[in-house]
Amino acid sequence: MDANVSKYLTQQVMTASPAKLVFMLYDRAILSLREAIRAIEMGEVERRWKANNRAIEILTHLWATLDTKNGGEIAKNLDSLLPFITRQLTQVDLKNDPVPAGEAIKLLEPLRDAWKEISQSQGIAASQRQPQASSSQTGPGPDAMPVRTSFSV
Repeated sequence: MDANVSKYLTQQVMTASPAKLVFMLYDRAILSLREAIRAIEMGEVERRWKANNRAIEILTHLWATLDTKNGGEIAKNLDSLLPFITRQLTQVDLKNDPVPAGEAIKLLEPLRDAWKEISQSQGIAASQRQPQASSSQTGPGPDAMPVRTSFSV
């Protein structure tokens, strides 16, 4: 990867809100699954494996950082859905089958889109609060999310 692209991507991740990071992870998982499907169509086994494995790693990370203690019903549902999708994705490699990847994409797209909306609405709210940056917050607000805010991307 070009050094400038790498610096740009690092800057994007380091300055992103937790909601935007979650959106970015879902988006990258979907892109990786689309790449795995294309690799199957082209008979590129190694490329398929790398793309599918990248998606599995992202989903595993999202699952591992899920805050089931404070995340309510949404976190509880994701705690079941993410490992289910991950298990299904093993079939992509075992059978060289694009179907599980396509099904995973259908399940992940609404999640990605929801996190995109959350991240955009938080960005708008933050820009509207900008002049009042000196006011302190004493706890989680209405935009609290069911994920821990530590990410290693």
